[in-house]
Amino acid sequence: MTKNIAVIRGDGIGPEIVDQALRVLDKIAALYGHTFQYTDVDMGGCAIDKWGDPLPEEMLKKCTESDSVLLGAVGGEKWNDVPGPMRPEKGLLRLRAGMGVYSNNRPAKIWPQLSAASPLKKAIVDKGIDFIIVRELIGGIYFGEHKTRDIDGVATAIDELKYDEKEIERIGRIGFETARKRGGRLCSVEKSNVLDSSRLWKKVMHRLSEEYPDVELSDMLVDNCAMQIVKDPSQFDVIVTENMFGDILSDEASMITGSIGMIPSSSLGATSCGLYEPIHGSAPDIAGKDLANPIGTILSAAMMLRFSFDMPEEADAIERAVSAYLDDGYRTGDIMGEGMTQVGCRQCGDLILERLSK
Repeated sequence: MTKNIAVIRGDGIGPEIVDQALRVLDKIAALYGHTFQYTDVDMGGCAIDKWGDPLPEEMLKKCTESDSVLLGAVGGEKWNDVPGPMRPEKGLLRLRAGMGVYSNNRPAKIWPQLSAASPLKKAIVDKGIDFIIVRELIGGIYFGEHKTRDIDGVATAIDELKYDEKEIERIGRIGFETARKRGGRLCSVEKSNVLDSSRLWKKVMHRLSEEYPDVELSDMLVDNCAMQIVKDPSQFDVIVTENMFGDILSDEASMITGSIGMIPSSSLGATSCGLYEPIHGSAPDIAGKDLANPIGTILSAAMMLRFSFDMPEEADAIERAVSAYLDDGYRTGDIMGEGMTQVGCRQCGDLILERLSK
């Protein structure tokens, strides 16, 4: 099978971690008789430096014409002072919108080898951490109008939060379908005690629940959810929520699993062409020092094989190799523990490749 993958290395540690994921994909191709063709795409700070635009239209077109997109990370202090519409992160928002990927799925699952790395008490971790956050990705406050103006002599910033019922229903169905394939429990997270957008969200979710009698729907306010994730994460199976809430909660959820560097994500829409990326940032302070953890990116590549390319055996092989690497006591600095052997980004890739087989 031949697949065309748009590759966005991005900024900071992005090029390092993406390179290791591509090495893994190349070995998968050799083992299973596939061909993966890569098209380089500039996005983020590097695109600003090269093209004066965080995502030129030509680069977006390369992504939309691919079978899927693999992304490292974008942004960094170097571009903090550029005008808002030109910031590296604007390229990412435009990419998501241009690809129509409205559902971001972030697993929060602790690897048993890393249970000691979780900041939570052992008694909490031992109950289990294995849930998914389904985040609406191309609506809400991130895509509303943003403006700063002078009102009565006072600088005033305004950010618009808007959702319509069709947007909520679209992501709600993804939440219900995901829960149906897992433990059958869906927690809808909003702020309906304050926000009109959340009250509409809750109304639509309850209407949808009538179509999914096999899924148990519960409601939770976002502030309570933030507390419950650290108090008892075992209570969650699937969480569905709007864009900003999902952004915050998924980062919190990733940290209770031991390291943000271990967590992959997928963003999908109406087609199989998805956007796959680790959830961590560009970490410019360690860029080029061979210190980054590439596992989140490698597991993102595995998600791409599973969800966009219908290659579950190949995805399983990558996950087994990562598990074997952890079993053998190798760790990058972010997950380093007592008695472990510390390795760098490149050696991490080497060791996972050695353990990768059918």
